[in-house]
Amino acid sequence: MKVGFISLGCSKNLIDTEVTIGLFKKNGYEVVSDEEKAEMIVINTCRIY
Repeated sequence: MKVGFISLGCSKNLIDTEVTIGLFKKNGYEVVSDEEKAEMIVINTCRIY
């Protein structure tokens, strides 16, 4: 499955997204940068209270 990632918010989110990308790759997913080619998009956001 082709998966795309969008990281929004703080710089920690970018690091978390990179770790998550590694986990997806390790489990056989193809990571794509073109959202049009993605079958699934993961959006990582900050939540500030």
